[in-house]
Amino acid sequence: MQRILVINPGSTSTKLAYFEGEDLLHGVSITHSGEELKPFKGVMDQFDYRKAAIVSWIEELKLQGFDAIVGRGGLLRPMASGTYEVDEVMKDDLLNAISGEHASNLGGLLADSLAKDYGVKAYIVDPVSVDEFTPVARISGLKEIERRSLAHALNIKAIALAHAKKMDKDIHQCNFIVAHLGGGISVASLKEGKIVDTNDANEMGPFSPERTGQLPVGGLAKLIFDGYYENWDACRKDLRGNGGLMGYLGTSDLREVEQRIQEGDQKAELIAEAMFYQIAKEIGACSAVLQGKVDAILLTGGLAHSKRLCNYVEGYVGYIAPVHVYAGEDEMRSLCLGTLRVLRGEEEARNYEKEVLNENI
Repeated sequence: MQRILVINPGSTSTKLAYFEGEDLLHGVSITHSGEELKPFKGVMDQFDYRKAAIVSWIEELKLQGFDAIVGRGGLLRPMASGTYEVDEVMKDDLLNAISGEHASNLGGLLADSLAKDYGVKAYIVDPVSVDEFTPVARISGLKEIERRSLAHALNIKAIALAHAKKMDKDIHQCNFIVAHLGGGISVASLKEGKIVDTNDANEMGPFSPERTGQLPVGGLAKLIFDGYYENWDACRKDLRGNGGLMGYLGTSDLREVEQRIQEGDQKAELIAEAMFYQIAKEIGACSAVLQGKVDAILLTGGLAHSKRLCNYVEGYVGYIAPVHVYAGEDEMRSLCLGTLRVLRGEEEARNYEKEVLNENI
C-alpha cells in the first residue's frame, strides 16, 4: 500500500493529507495568521516556517515514512498536463517566480525538501500553468496579446480521468467539455485528453461569483481612460474579486442568492440566470472547438451543488452530449491520484527540464 504525503500551500494556510493508496487516513488545514506571516517579506521566506509546521504534524501523528511526497504545482512555465517529478530546473523556476509569485510555488519546494529527508521522490500534478493549446487557439485578435491557458487544470483533468474510467475508456479516446464552477469559472475543451482550449478564469469566459469574466473591451477601456479607476490595482480588484455576483448582489455565495430568489427577489433571479446563461454559452463554444464530437459534458466545482444551475445549463446544452455532475472538488485526492498513477506504472512521470525548459511539450 503506497503511503503518500500531500502538501497544498495557500496564502494563509497549508493543507496536508496522508493517504495509504486511495484511502485518506489523516488530513489537516494549518492556518497561518497575519501576525505569524508578518515577519516574512515574501512567499519564499516562509519556507522554513511552513516546513517546521509540516514536520510537527508528521511527528504528532507518528507517521513512519512515505513512498512519495506530492506538492501543489505552482506558477511555472507552460507545460503539458501530467505528474512531474520535481527537479532542479523546476525548483529554480519556483524560487525565482518565473511566472509569478504565489503560495502554491512552495508546494514543489516543500515536497522536494521533505522527500530528500525521507529518501523518496517528490512530485507535482497538473498545475495552473498546464498549457496544451493548439496554435490557432493562442491568437487573440490583437498582436500584442496572446491568449493563454489559465484554468483549474488539476480538478478538470481529475474529473475527466474519473469519467473516462467510468466509461471504461482511456482518456485519450475521449472528447469532453469540463466546466469547473467555483469562485472562478473554467470551461475547457478536452480533445483526446488534452486541454486544447479554455477561457482564462481570471479575465475571460462567464462571470462568476467574484470575477467579471469577459467584458466589452471598449467599455472597460473607456472606464480606465476616463479615470474611473485610480490605478491598476483598483481595476484588478473589480475584475477579480468585486465582480460577478459580488458586484451585482453584494454576495459571492450562490446559496444566499438562491434563497433571495425563493423569497421573490427578481434582481437576484436575473443575475443568477445571466451567470448560468453565460456558462451554457461557453460550453456551446467549446463544442465548436471539438467540432461537435463530444462524449460528455462534465460539471464540477462548488457551484455544481446547485440543482438550479445544473438543470438550467443542461436545458441549454443537453442536446450536445450527456451532462454529468461531479459537485465539489478534492485537490488533495487529485494530487494523490496523480502520484499513484506513476507509482502504479499507469503513466510515466514527466520531466520538467527536458519537456518544458526545452519547449518540447
